[in-house]
Amino acid sequence: MSDSCIFCKTANGQIPSDFVYETKRVVVFKDINPQAPTHLLVVPKEHIETLNDLNDKDLTAELFEALKAAVKKLGISEYRTVINTGKGAGQEVFHLHIHVMAGRSFSWPAG
Repeated sequence: MSDSCIFCKTANGQIPSDFVYETKRVVVFKDINPQAPTHLLVVPKEHIETLNDLNDKDLTAELFEALKAAVKKLGISEYRTVINTGKGAGQEVFHLHIHVMAGRSFSWPAG
């Protein structure tokens, strides 16, 4: 855990959040700055800065299984997923996270 990382603090319960879904290694919670009516974040509890730093195949699978379980729990069948990797790609919090957005139409290409 990084002492200053907001997602580490959220994932490990130091910052209160209502988890939509949780496993031993992954949490899913609502984004505090939603870009869609439903905007979830799928976050590993372990501090991993970017997708480029993810080297654990089991954790990779667990992130996507948690994503699927969370959208199923919420009754969502259509959604957009986004993983920003690096500042130039729009990553603002340097703790790996998957955005899951639903509840509105999305255009392509993404901004």
